[in-house]
Parts: sequence; C-alpha cells; structure tokens
Amino acid sequence: MTSIKVLDKEVAICVQNEEDYICITDIARYKDSDRTDDLIRNWIRNRNTIEFLGIWEQLNNPNFNPVEFDGFRKQAGLNSFTLTPKQWIKQTGAIGLVSKAGRYGGTYAHKDIAFEFASWISVEFKLLSDKRISAAQRRRKKTTGLGHQTQPVKN
Repeated sequence: MTSIKVLDKEVAICVQNEEDYICITDIARYKDSDRTDDLIRNWIRNRNTIEFLGIWEQLNNPNFNPVEFDGFRKQAGLNSFTLTPKQWIKQTGAIGLVSKAGRYGGTYAHKDIAFEFASWISVEFKLLSDKRISAAQRRRKKTTGLGHQTQPVKN
C-alpha cells in the first residue's frame, strides 16, 4: 500500500491485477471528512455515474452482469434510488470498485473511475491527483523495473 499527498490530503493507492486502485474515500475527505460515505453514495446513485461505471465494466470486465446494470440505469436519478458501492459490486460483478473493511478500509476504484469521482469532488484535486499518481508510477518503474507493486487489494 502506498499513498500520495494531494492538497494536504493523503490518498491511498493499492494494486490489484497490476492496475492502480485509488481510495475514493480519501478523495471524499477533501470535500467533507465527516461524510465520506454519503458523498460516495450520492455520486454512485447519479445517472451519469451509473452510465460511466456500466460502460467501464463492459469494456474491462467479461463477467459483468449487464441485466443488473440495466436495472440500476433505469432507476438512477429517481429520488427514491439508493445504491452503495458494495451493492453495485455484488449485484453486477463489478471489478472497477473494491470495498474494504478494516484498518486500510474504504472504497477503492480503478484509476479511471477514481479520476471521474475526483472530477465530481474537485477538478483541481483531480488534476493534481493525476500528476501525483503518474509521478508515483514512474518512480515504481524506475525503482523496481516494474510498473506496479505486488501487494493486492483484498475484498
């Protein structure tokens, strides 16, 4: 587990299947440290977010459940619609989000998804995060000769 510092906030980064997963719970702390779960739930229930997540999964996940995705897409945006990352993961077979409990817990997202969330929180935070993560990747490649660490994210 590594981290980057963006606008005085530590943001954890883990590697799963040789891809960076960024803690969007840490990103949410930039906006409101007391309500990170609420921020993530509000973002994930948004129609544009559901569309983005569904298309990302269809492009990257052969085991994605498009039937469940269609159900979420139809409900997205309704006042009564609620969704958590764990529900999204469980019901669609999603791999772009990882929800962890415990010491290093939180919601982690593939960097493509994390940057979309960061844009929703703050464009400045998103752009600076992208620069920090790119620099961290270059350092890992230079230090290890590899693009990623070997420590996986566990569900």
